[in-house]
Amino acid sequence: MATHRETTPPWKTTIIVSTSLRDHDINRRLSAQQHRLRSSDSVESGAVIFPLSGTAFLLVDPQDPPERFEESGLIERIQKFVQVHRNSFLLLYAPFIGKKELEILSGIQRRFFGSNLKILPVRNNAEIVKGMLTIAKDVVVVSEEASSTSL
Repeated sequence: MATHRETTPPWKTTIIVSTSLRDHDINRRLSAQQHRLRSSDSVESGAVIFPLSGTAFLLVDPQDPPERFEESGLIERIQKFVQVHRNSFLLLYAPFIGKKELEILSGIQRRFFGSNLKILPVRNNAEIVKGMLTIAKDVVVVSEEASSTSL
């Protein structure tokens, strides 16, 4: 006897992606899940924005900045990103955690302590996509529940 199971359709949304990520695996993974992707030159390089949930993610690879990340302009990039996006997440790409990655993570945490920036160390592209979609979807669900209870 077959059991009746309710299936929910997969969640799909519009996502704004920085043109710097156009050829990145993240873009391909989001597209494969049939999300509507829009490329933009006007968003910060490395940014992925979910307009419906109001969440924004900035992908940073610690291998990119020079030895002294304070002089690399990274802090200014993050500061600008946090000022523009109130619900902001920094995706710190670190396939392995070494001394340099820990120093960068600590420096960013100290600099942005008390701000609305949330820092997520990520190890691979699958983890990046899964984390972004989980967070963005949860924000949408919470927003919808809040609006339905206020009616």
